[in-house]
Amino acid sequence: QVQLVESGGGLVQAGGSLRLSCAASGRTFSNYAMGWFRQAPGKEREFVSVISWSGSVTYYVDSVKGRFTISRDNAKNTVYLQMNSLKPEDTAVYYCATRRRSGYPSLAVRDYDYWGQGTQVTVSS
Repeated sequence: QVQLVESGGGLVQAGGSLRLSCAASGRTFSNYAMGWFRQAPGKEREFVSVISWSGSVTYYVDSVKGRFTISRDNAKNTVYLQMNSLKPEDTAVYYCATRRRSGYPSLAVRDYDYWGQGTQVTVSS
């Protein structure tokens, strides 16, 4: 059974930084694409950043480019999201997800089959 456990969320002032981690278990982590998504109150879940099985391919939503960095450590079965220069509009629950069969990242929420429980990120102005 695939399990994803996020950590690292919290309350931070605008301009601050947080590093999210997502620890995976239950299958061979290094074979599959991983992604970070977020959902703000009253809004749909949206793509933030995704990474291929090897880490060589990454994508970011325009609003976080230059501020967020996704990475993965396949030896530790963990994917990270380094978030710098945080803004109040980054406030949301952040979810880690992985695809069932593909090592190539997709930007679509519907293409991800396994999800973590989420971690709250709150950025105060």
